[in-house]
Amino acid sequence: MKHDGSPAARALLALELIQGSPGITADRLADRLGVSERAVRRYVGVLRDAGIPVESVRGPYGGYRVGRGLRLPPLMFSAAEALGLVMAVLDGHHDAGDAADPVGSALGKIVRALPEPVAAQVEAIRRTTAPAPDRAAARPDPETTTALVRACSLHRRVRLGYRSEAGSEWDMEVDPWAVVVRHGRWYLLCRSHSADARRAYRIDRVRAVEVLEETFSPPAGLDPVAMLEEHLAVGWEYEVEVVIDAPADVVARCLPRALGLLEPLDERTTRLSGSTSNPVWYAEQLVVLPAPYRIVECPELRKAARVLGQRLLAAGEDPPA
Repeated sequence: MKHDGSPAARALLALELIQGSPGITADRLADRLGVSERAVRRYVGVLRDAGIPVESVRGPYGGYRVGRGLRLPPLMFSAAEALGLVMAVLDGHHDAGDAADPVGSALGKIVRALPEPVAAQVEAIRRTTAPAPDRAAARPDPETTTALVRACSLHRRVRLGYRSEAGSEWDMEVDPWAVVVRHGRWYLLCRSHSADARRAYRIDRVRAVEVLEETFSPPAGLDPVAMLEEHLAVGWEYEVEVVIDAPADVVARCLPRALGLLEPLDERTTRLSGSTSNPVWYAEQLVVLPAPYRIVECPELRKAARVLGQRLLAAGEDPPA
């Protein structure tokens, strides 16, 4: 297909194709651009005159590629590629949100190259990213995340195809309020129309996104992080109540807010009320408490705590002679 535009614009498009397909031949490049091979060689000359080291290799495995020169060639990202790179950096570098950090500074340059609506959402994601990623967490598809980020920015309703942890699949319409990253997991905070309630869905479990024409207004004064953590603490399969022999401010420094609501019973005792679908994980979170505690409600959690306690006791035994 023939591409309209100036020679400079076509030269930049040629550069993008060469970067994306190192070793691309002149005839393939001409076909992709809709021009002659002679024009391709002219565009390559324009790039070289601009200081971009485009190399040509002869032979059956030859073609054009961008070499390494004194000046960095311009990098061209699609929105999905740029957001994917941002996601990878946020997953792997704890100070990526700090503009004074070298990685954070580089990330800021990438964000400035994104379209304004996407850039605004990426900046919001940087601010709401937890500092301790979970290496077991699955990273969502960048194109899916890009579509949801844009929908959040434009306040457009979406139809989601979703797959639960148990493998059940269903479609639903939601108002996407925010994309939030907590401890390496990516969530869509939204209002579900079928449930007529607030929901938080794992983006790595979203299998399809369709942006609809309907628009919405997000809740006034929305705090995505606080709302997500409040949501993650309630509505799960097993109701939990734990009484901890420590003041509430001490407990709050030790436990993630997603475990539930902390309520002072007196100056020295705190009640934790929440819910979970994973009693083993919940029991593991309680181990960090620097004080005795009692599981008042949830037989499944007590069982998980006993198994975990036996494992810890066995690890503390002296090795056999």
